[in-house]
Amino acid sequence: MKSVAAFLVLALIWFSGLLAFASRVQQQTPARAPAPAQGIVALTGAGSNERLSAAMGLLEDGYGRRVLVSGVNRMASREDIRNVSRAVRRLYDCCVDLGFTAADTVGNARETADWAQAMRYRRLIVVTSDYHMPRAMLELNAVLRDTGITAQTYAVATPALKSRNWWRSPGAARLMVLEYCKYLAILGREAVLGLGPREAPAAQQKASP
Repeated sequence: MKSVAAFLVLALIWFSGLLAFASRVQQQTPARAPAPAQGIVALTGAGSNERLSAAMGLLEDGYGRRVLVSGVNRMASREDIRNVSRAVRRLYDCCVDLGFTAADTVGNARETADWAQAMRYRRLIVVTSDYHMPRAMLELNAVLRDTGITAQTYAVATPALKSRNWWRSPGAARLMVLEYCKYLAILGREAVLGLGPREAPAAQQKASP
């Protein structure tokens, strides 16, 4: 009986956390106008077209000096990215950098940190989908810790997750639950790493003499 009771308690905690996570995701959009920064970073993935368009819109409106598109498919060309982002060619040609090294969110964080260090930027705006933002910021903050670089969020809405009854849609429910589980995994990793000494972030090591 004790094991059953413990399982039910854990299930209740997990489910309560899922509801809190879903509320957080939904409250991130519509995104408020960010404070002006130096760099704008768009993380590729599901819904990349919307993410890229949002990042280019921020660039056009003067919220940053340059855009990094992180995690670009190696088969994509600069023109491919410009077409899907609908960017103004003048700004795109002068002020957009493509990153091809990132294959996942961890890679996005490292690629972003390396780019910011190379550009000597200290203020970033991160653009990604609403459901992806919590995990992306966990990864990014872990890499940017003690670098002096700060990042603010600009989330892009996922229509299927905006409904109060998102859990009734199999696709939306699967997306939310999967992302919540990934988020919990990163929280657990950071908790374990916090018990011991941390290695200096790669970007910080490169900056050291």
